[in-house]
Amino acid sequence: MTSPRAPRRAPRRAPRLVTAAMAVGVVLAGLLLPAPAIAADPTPSPSPSATSAVPAGTTVFTLSPVANGIVNPGDALSVSVSLQNGTDAELAPAAVTLSLGRTPLGDRDDLGDWLDGSSPELALEPIGTDSIAAVEPGGFQVRGITVAADDPALAGLAPGVYPLAASYPGTEVTVTSTSVMIVPPTEATDVGIGVVVPITAGPLNEGLLTAEQLAELTAPDGELTNQLDGVTGTAAILAVDPAVPASIRVLGTSAPESALEWLSRLDAIQNSRFALQFGDADVTAQLQAGLPRPLQPTSFSAYMSSSNFATPTPTPTPTPAPSDAPTTAPTSQPDSALPSTDELLVVGPATRQGVYWPADGTADEQIVSRLADIATDDGTAPVTLIPSSTTDAGSDGRTVSAHGRVGAGEVLVYDSDISTALDDASQQEESWLRGAPLSTATAYLAFAAAETKGPLLVTVGRGDGRSRVELGAAISAAFSAPDVTPRTIATVAAGEAFDVELTGVESSPERAAAASALVADESELARFATILDQPSLLTGPERADILQLLGVAWIGDATWPTELADHRAATAGTLDSVALLPTSPSDLYGSSAALRFWVRNDLPYAVNLVLYTTRDNLRLDVQGETPIVATPQSNTRVEVPVQARVGRGDVTLTLQLRSPAFVAIGEPESVEINVYADWEAVGIAALAVVVGILLLFGIARTVLRMRRKRKATVPTPPPGAADASPGASGRVGPAAAPGAGESEASAEAKDASEAEQMSSTTDGDER
Repeated sequence: MTSPRAPRRAPRRAPRLVTAAMAVGVVLAGLLLPAPAIAADPTPSPSPSATSAVPAGTTVFTLSPVANGIVNPGDALSVSVSLQNGTDAELAPAAVTLSLGRTPLGDRDDLGDWLDGSSPELALEPIGTDSIAAVEPGGFQVRGITVAADDPALAGLAPGVYPLAASYPGTEVTVTSTSVMIVPPTEATDVGIGVVVPITAGPLNEGLLTAEQLAELTAPDGELTNQLDGVTGTAAILAVDPAVPASIRVLGTSAPESALEWLSRLDAIQNSRFALQFGDADVTAQLQAGLPRPLQPTSFSAYMSSSNFATPTPTPTPTPAPSDAPTTAPTSQPDSALPSTDELLVVGPATRQGVYWPADGTADEQIVSRLADIATDDGTAPVTLIPSSTTDAGSDGRTVSAHGRVGAGEVLVYDSDISTALDDASQQEESWLRGAPLSTATAYLAFAAAETKGPLLVTVGRGDGRSRVELGAAISAAFSAPDVTPRTIATVAAGEAFDVELTGVESSPERAAAASALVADESELARFATILDQPSLLTGPERADILQLLGVAWIGDATWPTELADHRAATAGTLDSVALLPTSPSDLYGSSAALRFWVRNDLPYAVNLVLYTTRDNLRLDVQGETPIVATPQSNTRVEVPVQARVGRGDVTLTLQLRSPAFVAIGEPESVEINVYADWEAVGIAALAVVVGILLLFGIARTVLRMRRKRKATVPTPPPGAADASPGASGRVGPAAAPGAGESEASAEAKDASEAEQMSSTTDGDER
């Protein structure tokens, strides 16, 4: 998984607090200076040193009415005019003329045409002038013009929206900026209005915010703090991303103090609210990807540590006991129960269930109908927020009441023109620029209040990086418009529903394809996660990451394809984090042995596996299934018993890791085993034969040697022994004892006979 990082947000405009304060001072000075008919500060404001925020190479001239353009009978008209220089050349001083048309605009179409400069020439009367000093490259100038309440130009104006313009002669043409002045009716029925304000953390690529990110976002000048400050004390309808409170709650006692205080404030304010999809995920992309309903978070156990939720159980006070009973009080035991997923996702009191807010302009009738079929826990009918620009009436410039019906589904229609203007105003850091979109929003709201058949609904957009002042000004402008009364989300949705036809809906096939690919990857990861005792340790963060990547805030962000590719690569890396290490051929000489293999586990969790081993012939008996518990972030040795059969040859073993649910983990591996079956038995037998032959040969040689030795020791008769025998020569030797000669002759004959037998035996052996 990719590591958590700071939430991506659009670059903030360069802070210009000092220069903005100077500009406000100039405007206020212009408002306070008295004059008989036209009061203006004749002294030009000094050229600020801050760099202008306009695109390089351009100049921007802006007319911004004060007080959102509202001028009640008897009030003065005050405006500011500003000139921003984004070129490399100095702009020459200019004389600015303020003009007013005394004929009110007829309807919303006329208003739109006037503001975008496409309307025909209207009859305008100059009502004030002022001068703008030279503007240096990258700088700006702000001037204030006030038309007194008793000026004839303001006298006798009926309620309505009047065209207002400021202009100065340029080098080639006259430069003009248009706006409006609103004279509210004195008697009118108030119209209910709901203002939806999102509470989000911007585009994220991780499921939950880290403690460091929360500390930054909930700091005194953090974006979440600014959002909460902007809605506090107002009747705004909060659209809360449940990922924000969940990010705080999963940290338990380790959450930053500022984040815990922010969450307490969110729970304490009484604004009506509804929960966005987790991560403000785009429901249209999910349904178009083929999902039966939008995805929901599954588990946050991977983000929580029981040590952050262990609270000691109070020790009860021991009651008096009999003398023979033990008096020791029970010890305190920590309660390590973790909060449930539903508890983590609560967005506060007064929450309206079943509200969906797809990306602007993406929900067609099919999407609305499918969302309407999703049941809520409290039985409330689901509603879908859609912009009026995607309705038939709204695209024609007509006002659309908030509560509508598209086919079988209910919708809440927010006014596109008003919402766009409020969004623009909420992202204007300079007050002398903010007045222009606020006056536009008020003018559209004046027409809408006069035309609507029921309550109205507007939003301030999903923009981020807004300060509490900017956001608060936009919300206040909506609620302070003439003839409107705040309404809650439940009240707006309870009104009469009018039939609405959708038109001009444009969905994004790229986002639907991305959602489909992410869901497919998640399915593979869910199968892979069966190797864990607690699969949610992998599947929970994956689901949260997917929802964040499908967030509406990513629409239009050029880095989103890269973030998407990085996440899919990280998921593929997780799927490859457990596998068999490559094996090499080996020899098996014994009749039985244990083959050794290694399993790589890069996960931070122990995994349960089964190694399945198959053979390609019968020379070897192998254990088919070997259970494994692979230790985290290490290599684990596995021994597989084998038994060789009679025979010799090569055996190929196929190794495949699987989870206990029989899901293949990693690619199969093959290993060659050279088997020398019963080699030791054959060798021992051959050795025994050789030893036996050698032993017999040794015995035979020993016997022959003994016989030769005995033959060599037989005495040889001395010379002349034959002459001494009787009758040899007729002479008789010395007288002998009786019988002595016979015994000696008999012994010699016996010896000669034995020698002859031995010689005969030797000759036979040699033959």
